[in-house]
Amino acid sequence: MPSVLHEVVIDLFRQRPQLAVELLTLAGDQQLPRFDNARLEPGDFPDICPTEYRADTVVVLTEDSTPVLAVVVEVQLRPDGDKTWSWPVYLTTLRARLRCATVLLVLCPDEHTAHRCRTPITVAPAFVLTPTVIGPANVPAVTDARSTVANPELAVLSAIAYRNRPERDAVLTALVEGALDVPHGKMYVDLVMAILPRTARSFLETLMTTGTYQYKSEFARRYFSEGEARGQAKGEARALLTVLHERGMVLPESAVTRIHECDDTELLNTWIARAVTAGSLDEVFDD
Repeated sequence: MPSVLHEVVIDLFRQRPQLAVELLTLAGDQQLPRFDNARLEPGDFPDICPTEYRADTVVVLTEDSTPVLAVVVEVQLRPDGDKTWSWPVYLTTLRARLRCATVLLVLCPDEHTAHRCRTPITVAPAFVLTPTVIGPANVPAVTDARSTVANPELAVLSAIAYRNRPERDAVLTALVEGALDVPHGKMYVDLVMAILPRTARSFLETLMTTGTYQYKSEFARRYFSEGEARGQAKGEARALLTVLHERGMVLPESAVTRIHECDDTELLNTWIARAVTAGSLDEVFDD
């Protein structure tokens, strides 16, 4: 399952594809063609078999409805050598599909990963792919509400980039003061709240004046209710294993796997109750 940070960043492009253009401009190493529209394109590449290739998202710049540049957007949370093989596939397949130039835009949450992702990829002796990479150092600190209103998606990226840096409080304050007055603003604050470390989250909760923040967007409510359920199930699984261990029962690997993979908290609680008095594992797992 993709991490919440990964989904937060990708959702920004789904809400406003123009963000890809602004980030390419920030990176400063792309001469962009004239265009009058930025739209999303399916990020899967079924043209290639048998392996399935799928980019995080694709933004296509068009002029008079004709594609002039396709931007493959990838969120890379950590170095991954396998991407040096799949990224060229994304660009060449998309180039053939749309008959236009392509560029790879990679977003990284830390400078170590950004540095690794900037390494040129040699596809052939005269074919070298150089990713355009946005790391924390490329993202400005958005510290005033007017800038947040003008570009809330960049403000979200700023909150992510500065969540562990001295500018954090000013960035989060600007986000709250500006984002709640723009379309998708409540969702953006939800998404930032989702990925903040504990101290930053507490500061943002204070800004929201509620003490305990309540998620306002359906996306966040759904994601975190699922996350809380998974966390509760893991706790129940640990409790069950403790009870079985204290009762001296020897668990085969299949039983341990079954317990860890169970995400039904009611069933886990049933097993715990049985484990207190059961004479065998069969009695615990009896359906």
